Amino acid sequence: MSQHSKVIITCAPTGAIHTPSMSPYLPVTAAQIADAGLEAFEAGAAILHLHARDPVDGRPSQDPDLFRPFLEQIKAHSDAVINITTGGSPHMSVQERMRPVLAFAPELASLNMGSMNFGLYPMLHRFKHFEHAWEQQHLEASRDLVFKNTFKDIETALLLAGARGTRFEFECYDISHLYNLAHFLERGLVRPPLLVQSVFGILGGIGPDPEDLMHMRRTAQRLLADGFCWSILGTGRHQLRLATMGAAMGAHVRVGLEDSLWAGPGQLAVSSAEQVRRVREVLSALNLQVATPDEARQMLALKGADQVDF
Repeated sequence: MSQHSKVIITCAPTGAIHTPSMSPYLPVTAAQIADAGLEAFEAGAAILHLHARDPVDGRPSQDPDLFRPFLEQIKAHSDAVINITTGGSPHMSVQERMRPVLAFAPELASLNMGSMNFGLYPMLHRFKHFEHAWEQQHLEASRDLVFKNTFKDIETALLLAGARGTRFEFECYDISHLYNLAHFLERGLVRPPLLVQSVFGILGGIGPDPEDLMHMRRTAQRLLADGFCWSILGTGRHQLRLATMGAAMGAHVRVGLEDSLWAGPGQLAVSSAEQVRRVREVLSALNLQVATPDEARQMLALKGADQVDF
């Protein structure tokens, strides 16, 4: 694992897992997503990981026209590193998921490193009332859903986006995803430093136990040696606990309403910026400093904000 003197905070303000009826604070419109991103940047996030939603019903969308307004707004008012999803929604085709990255050539794009079961249906036990019909259908359909990311899919994303200088947040939901990443490293289709986003707590992926985090760390170090920058993403109530553990061991961290709606037991976070501020308090207590966007660019060997198409 590459050494660094400062911690990169990534913030994901909206995502595609949670639905609008779960929290009144989840951004849906372009203006709301832009405001949420800028607030998180002001709170200390160096990287903003961005999804778009249909402004009418909050449904996840990969329509580039829905991305453009908040991309332009965030770029005009910050120097944050923009990270655009290629995950979109598990219900989308790979071609659909790639659309905004190919349209805008961002500095970073997320890339899920393997196919997996992606179970969201347990949330039906916690949330009973939905404003839009698609929300319950979206959760129920995950009982019989494989989030498809084959070797061909990953290779296609690497070649198409990589040809325009976009680098990747490699989202690893299980140990096998690290082996997949090592495979592409051996083939020369990816190059260090690799931003490895270890994701814990999604049903179908690795669990949120501290030993799971340690196993992920040991495996990444064995397979990738010093060629990666490690980051921690804990879902739901595990967000801050796992971020704290990871940061204490040298990891970067990711927070935001995409990954967790909560600020504490039974307490909805009023913004992603609130979560950024909370994790900054943890980092401060650990005597760790927060990286600026330009420091993140240097650590991750990014092409620069002047090289994007928005």
